[in-house]
Amino acid sequence: MAGAGRGARPVQEGPADPVVVRALSLLAQFSEQRRALNLSELSRLAGLAPATALRLVRHLTEWGALERLEDGRYVVGVRLWEIASLAPRGHGVRQIALPYLEDLYEVTRHHVLLAVREGRDAVLIDRLSSRTATEVAYRVGGRMPLRTTAVGQVLLAHAAPEFQAELLAQPAEAEPGSESIPGPGLRAALAGVKHSGAAVVRRSRPSRTVSVAAPIRGADGDVVAALSIVVPDAATPAHELVPLVRAAARAISRNLGHQAKASGAWRHSPLPEQGKQPA
Repeated sequence: MAGAGRGARPVQEGPADPVVVRALSLLAQFSEQRRALNLSELSRLAGLAPATALRLVRHLTEWGALERLEDGRYVVGVRLWEIASLAPRGHGVRQIALPYLEDLYEVTRHHVLLAVREGRDAVLIDRLSSRTATEVAYRVGGRMPLRTTAVGQVLLAHAAPEFQAELLAQPAEAEPGSESIPGPGLRAALAGVKHSGAAVVRRSRPSRTVSVAAPIRGADGDVVAALSIVVPDAATPAHELVPLVRAAARAISRNLGHQAKASGAWRHSPLPEQGKQPA
């Protein structure tokens, strides 16, 4: 996953470490930047003795979690993807949302994204894109920052106050093409996102784009995912895209069992000011 290395710290081997923890520490070393690793790299990055790493890698390869390339390096195996694709928060939402993603794609012919929150990041669980769509930085299965992406801001705006306060208290990580809003400003921006039911974020890299995102709610009213469209900046005014995304998000929410209240979860308020700033 893109960015998986951020949250995957090497595990120092010790007698109390269960075998499963050591095995998972090996798998955690793969990332967008490290798609193929040899045995010595896996051993060093995971903090495991070479003999231990060799034994675990053999077991993981036999099971299908890893695959060995001709040059001796290892990559993540398809079997692991098969298991991960069954995660209810990803597969269940994706299955219900897919027809609505396809409808949005037919309208925009660029990118339609579906993401859920995992820890301090958003994880992209689906993306529909045309061959001629503008370039974007994120892929299915990849991690996306909460502060500087439209889906991330939607998910963060509806996160628990304690989590939101903890994340905003930490220094923001620099991300090429986006301007991170300082804590106080972002807190106000997130309040606007929650009130309006949409987030708008502009980026300058890897291409100039505007992203519009809206929350998807489960049967209990909690936000379980975020839906977004990404188009070239200035191609379509953001205020024209917001109703499309909000309507699709509401339809998906209804299919997940959510019963919206006229004065509650869904509001048709003007876009928050943060959506007009480069991000």
